[in-house]
Amino acid sequence: MLTTVIINDCRDANAMGRQMTRVASLLGSQVIPVGVQDDLEAAGCLVDALDALGGRGETLVLLNVAPRNGPAKKWPNGSPFGYFYYCHTLVISSIDGLALSLAKKMGWLTQVRLLDIPTVVEKMVAQGAIDEADAGLIENSQFRSFDILPYAASYLKNSLLGLTRFGKFPLKEIPDPPKAVWYIDCFGNAKTTLLLEDVKLSDNGVIELKIGPFLYYPRLADVPDDGMAAMVTGSSGIRSKRFLEIVVRGVQGGGAAEKLGLEVGQIIL
Repeated sequence: MLTTVIINDCRDANAMGRQMTRVASLLGSQVIPVGVQDDLEAAGCLVDALDALGGRGETLVLLNVAPRNGPAKKWPNGSPFGYFYYCHTLVISSIDGLALSLAKKMGWLTQVRLLDIPTVVEKMVAQGAIDEADAGLIENSQFRSFDILPYAASYLKNSLLGLTRFGKFPLKEIPDPPKAVWYIDCFGNAKTTLLLEDVKLSDNGVIELKIGPFLYYPRLADVPDDGMAAMVTGSSGIRSKRFLEIVVRGVQGGGAAEKLGLEVGQIIL
């Protein structure tokens, strides 16, 4: 059975429920929702989703996290979409902002193809997948994760569009990720965009960050229960590349994030 992961900042029950229902009905897929607050969180969750899926066949990720205000107004109706494969997993994603920055950082994102929505819609109408009225709604949709992505995913999975003739999106246009916190989990651990190879580890095992020095431990289990913040190689990431996390053990409450006042997007190096 097809498994589809939806990563989206339209994460309230109504918006996510509508997306999940349409994807399930169109693709006959089981759907896993991942609600995020911004494109940096989405970037990390994309890497984690691909790690969990393992590159196996019959897997799909739909990611759309892209603002339409400010600089995003350069696009006629929100960020364009692109697609790529990680092993056998198809990923369709908005390409504006940081959404693909951590996939690029991991080194295996070598090509992103643009998804030309007008052409997709034209072919869907010609093949009877949607009618003219639905096509008209798509052009100016304010909810493209619902009106566009599920249909595009259905056609890409079924190889009906010949979409490989669309243009490539230059990887240099995907920004490098900030050296920052990308997620704070329910224990208050702060997942960062840093890998161990990105930092300098002193002879006495200390990593110097903008927010202070931290002792490094390979595993969370190695961190003393003394309430002192430390850095560990966390579980998030893919294959041998795992993101560093800032953690605290031996305290009650909000963990490292509360103790240090950390927030998603905060620059730490």
